[in-house]
Amino acid sequence: MAQIKIYGIRESLLPIRQDLSDTIHACVVEALQYPVEKRFHRFILMDREDMIFPKDRSEQYTIIEIAMMEGRSIEAKKKLIRLLFDRIHDSLGIPKNDIEVCIQESPPSNWGFRGATGDEISLNYPVKI
Repeated sequence: MAQIKIYGIRESLLPIRQDLSDTIHACVVEALQYPVEKRFHRFILMDREDMIFPKDRSEQYTIIEIAMMEGRSIEAKKKLIRLLFDRIHDSLGIPKNDIEVCIQESPPSNWGFRGATGDEISLNYPVKI
C-alpha cells in the first residue's frame, strides 16, 4: 500500500498533472514491484504565495511524499528515488534541483483499508523487496 501526495504551484503542475502521475506510477511499479492497477495519487495544487521555497528553486519546484508500509529494502527505496529524479527530469523537464522526495513508512498495523488493518490483509504484491 502506498499513498502519494504531489505538492506544487498550481500553474506549474496543472498542465502536466497526468503525465507526472504516469511517470511517478511507472517508477513505483518498477522500483517497488507494485501492481499497475494500484495508483493512489493526490495532487495538492498551491497558489504561488502559499508555497515558500529557497531562491535556488524555480516555479517548477515539486514535493513528492510517499506514505507506505514498512518492508522495502534501502536499495529498493533508493532505486525509487533515483528513478523519480531521472524520469521526471527526462520526461517533463523539471530540473532535479526542483524535485524533493520523502518516503514515510509505518508498520502495516497502522494502515487501514478494505475494512481491515494492513497486517490482516493478504496483498497481491510483495512488500519485503
